[in-house]
Amino acid sequence: MKRLAELIREYRPEQYLTRRPYVIAEAGVNHGCDMDIAARMIEEAKEGGADAIKFQTYKAETIASKDSPSYWDLSKEPTDSQYELFKKYDRFWKNEFEALKDRCDRVGIEFLSTPFDVESAAFLNDLMDVFKISSSDLNNKPFVEYLCGFGKPILLSTGASYMWEVEQSVSWIQDRGNPLALLHCVLNYPTDDANANLAMILELRRVFPCNAIGYSDHTLPGEMRCLETATLLGASVLEKHFTYDKTLPGNDHYHAMDKEDLRRFNARMESLFLMLGQRLKQPLASEDSARRNARRSLVAARTIPAGKTLEQGDLTWKRPGHGIDPRDYDRVIGRKAREELAEDTVLQWSMLDA
Repeated sequence: MKRLAELIREYRPEQYLTRRPYVIAEAGVNHGCDMDIAARMIEEAKEGGADAIKFQTYKAETIASKDSPSYWDLSKEPTDSQYELFKKYDRFWKNEFEALKDRCDRVGIEFLSTPFDVESAAFLNDLMDVFKISSSDLNNKPFVEYLCGFGKPILLSTGASYMWEVEQSVSWIQDRGNPLALLHCVLNYPTDDANANLAMILELRRVFPCNAIGYSDHTLPGEMRCLETATLLGASVLEKHFTYDKTLPGNDHYHAMDKEDLRRFNARMESLFLMLGQRLKQPLASEDSARRNARRSLVAARTIPAGKTLEQGDLTWKRPGHGIDPRDYDRVIGRKAREELAEDTVLQWSMLDA
């Protein structure tokens, strides 16, 4: 089982496109605080091919004031208060997450949960190897530094931020010595494809060349081409909201992927990485015949008498590549023919004096 902490710690820029991205199914609170549904989502995330399933851990009272306006599509989620929405789904706490972690271990999928307060971070520290910091906490210096205090790798989302803000947050994390990965993110629910701004992955890779860069996707699932494009641009971690039923009402179901979306995506990833092959530039075994027969050799352009010193007019180059390589043209000029060479003879070194 791939581990996110290892990917973040061991990332090297030269690993670009050498391995399939690490896929996080972001369950969030799509379980509706129902343990049976949460268990089902763990099973389905594993069946779909995710490397990890991630939840969210919060209490409404510590994440939002009672006067906290919405920032989502109210036609999909009519609750216009963050506090009221969070209050609906904040009943899972330490015991529930311990049980979910145990379930993940038995299923064989990595458990993650984003903490939104100090108390949840403290007990989640015993359950996971990486701390995810949401885009909403990118500027929350005391909380970022508190999470860094656990000494674990950090996965930082960068939605709705300027580059200077990202650089500032990165400096806080680097000052504490934590391994770090960054996720490009657009903080719209949902994100229009036209606003996905996937080129920002390239900019993050340029500014932070020694850190793993990923993509947290909020576009509507469809064929999930955004995730494929993000992979080709260098995203080594992919995160997308995950549900067991996309038809359910609520903020996070309609723009989430389900098990079948995930399966189709992973099948396309299999084909994509098969096409990508290896980065090392060398001939493939399948090219052996073409390499020998489609390349050219030096060939006698006319009859060359035995003992004649070869000059430019004596040589041309034709297929196949079974004779002296044309790159050795300068080495052949000035040598003597050991025997008479008929026109169109493919030259071999044995036919020439040393």
